[in-house]
Amino acid sequence: MLDIKFIKDNTDFVKTRLNERNSKNFDSEINRAVELYTKRNELIYNAEQMKAKQNQVSKEIPALKKEGKDTSDLLNQMKEIADKIKEADIIIKEIDGKIDNILYGIPNLPHKSVPVGKDDKENPVVRIIGEPRKFDFAPLPHWEIGEKLGILDPENAAKVTGARFHFYIGDGARLERAVINYFLDTHAKSGYTEILPPFIVNRNSMIGTGQLPKFEEDAFKLSGTDYFLAPTAEVPVTNYHANEILMFENAEPIKYCAYTACFRSEAGSAGRDTRGLVRQHQFNKVELVKFALPENSYEEHEKLTADAEKVLQGLGFAYRVSLLCTGDVGFGSAKTYDLEVYMPSYERYVEISSCSNYEDFQARRANIRYKRNQKDKAQFIHTLNGSGVAVGRTTACILENYQNADGTVTIPEVLRPYMGGQTLIEKRKK
Repeated sequence: MLDIKFIKDNTDFVKTRLNERNSKNFDSEINRAVELYTKRNELIYNAEQMKAKQNQVSKEIPALKKEGKDTSDLLNQMKEIADKIKEADIIIKEIDGKIDNILYGIPNLPHKSVPVGKDDKENPVVRIIGEPRKFDFAPLPHWEIGEKLGILDPENAAKVTGARFHFYIGDGARLERAVINYFLDTHAKSGYTEILPPFIVNRNSMIGTGQLPKFEEDAFKLSGTDYFLAPTAEVPVTNYHANEILMFENAEPIKYCAYTACFRSEAGSAGRDTRGLVRQHQFNKVELVKFALPENSYEEHEKLTADAEKVLQGLGFAYRVSLLCTGDVGFGSAKTYDLEVYMPSYERYVEISSCSNYEDFQARRANIRYKRNQKDKAQFIHTLNGSGVAVGRTTACILENYQNADGTVTIPEVLRPYMGGQTLIEKRKK
């Protein structure tokens, strides 16, 4: 969440940057938060004055008693002051809760380098890598390839669970697992520590990374509990350091990579997104998470994006990098790059990763701070994350871009060691 003190000191600036997001007008929420914060500060000041008076009288009473003087009036006065202080503390705590509830619903401020724009149509393309494959036959969409090869089975998944779920069968399952292992191994070589986190998280963790309260309708909540299925490894891995003070003796970031199944109950879009692996309620993903010093976080953002690109380059995909404009950048992000792979069935680039710098937005919610040494005052760290990358979409992209005229699919060279040297996916024998 945003810093309420920063909001109070820079109210017009905050309103202007938030309005550039083109989502909704937050002026009334900002005004209310500032009003409550001002009242809170007045109460704190008055309480401190009363505490000073309390301390002064406390020192006077023993001397008066020693002189044999009556202190009953002073003792009554002390009790009255103590009751007022207690009452003020209760009100201050209530106001803090009200301020937090307002701030939980206010998005992050876009970084100054983020271009102003209405929606994804105004996202500038930063770079394009590779050329889309040209086919000398009519290419099929990945869901038809998977069906013909017998390696994807959405029909039985719909019977067992419902729409937008898949069974991966035979080489389909092996390919998905190979992609996961390739991603994790590649990121480990780039200095990321691998984590296998819980797939279930509590409400505080979802609040900490910004999924709640705004996106609760998109989350899978476990009935009768305050637990949620993780929508992304970003949630458990970022909250791994919740309520901690991290020691940074040098400028190097803390870097984690993690595989999780991800669960999202988002409505999504109609049409071809409801078919295949592009938009599922359950999907696999490898996530990259960084904790970086504020002065280095944007340099680390570029490096994180390059690390996510590395696995796409290894697979030989044609892809592009887009910088999200103010109207498209996510709720908690200050700056985001989208990595988009070319998919023949869409005849366009499709998002496969979002790499974001949240600055201290998540750290403030999850109370993650840092020190350079024990004498320093703890400050909020900057958090960054990005898909490294979405596994199901990678599998879909492999099936489409590596398909052959005879219906087989060539396995990308970097994945062959993970599939026992296999070079080709052929129709599964039942």
